[in-house]
Amino acid sequence: MTATVQPPTTAAEQFAHRPRSPLQRVQHLLHAHPAISPFLVLLLAFAVFSTVNPRFASPNSLSLVLQQVAVVGALAIGQTLIILTAGIDLSVGAVAILAMMVSAQTAQQQGVPGLLAVALGIAVGTAAGALNGLLVTRLKLPPFIVTLGTLSVFTALGLLYSAGRSVQGTDLPALLSWTGESFPVGQFRITRGVVLVVILYLVVGFALAKTAWGRHVYAVGDDPEASRLAGIRVNRVLLSVYTVAGLIYGITAWIIIGRAGAASPNAITDANLESITAVVIGGTSLFGGRGAVLGTALGALIVGFFRSGLSLAGVDDQYRVLAIGLLVILAVAMDQWIRKVKP
Repeated sequence: MTATVQPPTTAAEQFAHRPRSPLQRVQHLLHAHPAISPFLVLLLAFAVFSTVNPRFASPNSLSLVLQQVAVVGALAIGQTLIILTAGIDLSVGAVAILAMMVSAQTAQQQGVPGLLAVALGIAVGTAAGALNGLLVTRLKLPPFIVTLGTLSVFTALGLLYSAGRSVQGTDLPALLSWTGESFPVGQFRITRGVVLVVILYLVVGFALAKTAWGRHVYAVGDDPEASRLAGIRVNRVLLSVYTVAGLIYGITAWIIIGRAGAASPNAITDANLESITAVVIGGTSLFGGRGAVLGTALGALIVGFFRSGLSLAGVDDQYRVLAIGLLVILAVAMDQWIRKVKP
């Protein structure tokens, strides 16, 4: 006697067994792979801008885009880590500038060797990130308020320490400008700073995807209370995230010196918003728990493509800003829709 399979009898069971619509399948796919949507936007932008102006696809133009997005792309790695925990960091640019001025001033004024000057800058960035983390975890202050306050603190410290003066690359040890040196890769010219940024993406991407620390970062961002009940030390994870982010900002300070050929306390004034823009366009959820640094890299490239492509198309600069703003709104709306996915 053969057994028969009984069909679902309740309305809930019948609904659960209903096949997904094409739109629902797309929603589930984007939820599982957040980098897909920015990748498609990047391909579309490349196709459109290459059609409008063939110079956009030239190796020289693409090389310039890579060099331009390197700094924001590096800062956006740290921003991604923090946003994955449902936080936000408004002090990214101020931390990088403070670290940069410490490296430059100690090298120029105190005659500190280049390697030690770079290490000091990275140490300052790491300490600044750790301070943000301590204020968030120990005083239980919202990340937005904490980093809004330290934005002013670190900006003031950078200006006071440097007396508001820039330091030219010619007055610095060669190592501090090393990240700005370029070399040919086929028809492209890539700076060492770009290579350093790629290495940062690979290391952080591996840590998030393949280590217990990475799984804990996602878990804390998705539901901190459930993570605590599961035995994850939430405050320790948050403190490590802010500290690692500060470390990345310190390394970015070295990249900025090479890129600009100088250390200026007025550099990267829009870095805070640009790093958040790259992360959001890259598919990382502002509510935490979902995203990847691959998407952030694509988001930074999308911003670079739009700026370069619209500029080559002769579009007014204000419309370029408008286009980036619309992209951010669209990305957040898409994130809201994706988060409503049902099993």
